[in-house]
Amino acid sequence: MQGVELILKYFPDLTDHQKQQFSQLESLYAEWNDQINVISRKDIDQLYERHVLHSLGVAKIIQFTNGTSLLDVGTGGGFPGIPLAILFPKCRFHCVDSIGKKIKVVNEVAEAIGLTNLTAENQRAEKVKDKYDFVISRAVTRMKPFINWVHGKTLKKNSNKLLNGILYLKGGDIIDELAEIKRDYNVFNLCDHFTEEFFETKKVVWVKL
Repeated sequence: MQGVELILKYFPDLTDHQKQQFSQLESLYAEWNDQINVISRKDIDQLYERHVLHSLGVAKIIQFTNGTSLLDVGTGGGFPGIPLAILFPKCRFHCVDSIGKKIKVVNEVAEAIGLTNLTAENQRAEKVKDKYDFVISRAVTRMKPFINWVHGKTLKKNSNKLLNGILYLKGGDIIDELAEIKRDYNVFNLCDHFTEEFFETKKVVWVKL
């Protein structure tokens, strides 16, 4: 199963507008990937499973309250920010990446599908001045240095069931990484929510900041 049908398998309550936005992603990323390689060639055919649904794994761990603000660090072509921004239209997403051409893709895709709750900036995480409820990311580096990058970037007031902090999409064996961090954390296995083989070793790690 591929395409929007795969998303609907796990998120059946999408509005028609959300379905349309998700369905547009395939052609948009195929077009942009021919110009700027933001998704590996072997993965572009698996866009909905390995990028869109993977990003939405965060939504199986937490349903963000309206008004929640999120910083997507190392967003690449817009993951997990764009899929989550479609799913949570009343939350605010700010995507940053140190590579400008990737941010161009994020802005172009967001504009093409009419995302009004997402902004994207060519910026290093350490330079971001604002504070957010959550920092989200897909495995841009080991946990310990990542925490250093985003330390101090979360708001003190909590408005969700999980305390403000990091929601990090990781894969494989992360025991050694977790041993390096001296903070409260919790690990959620995506295989508990998605049946596809790809998700057998995929996790969402929540870390308190």
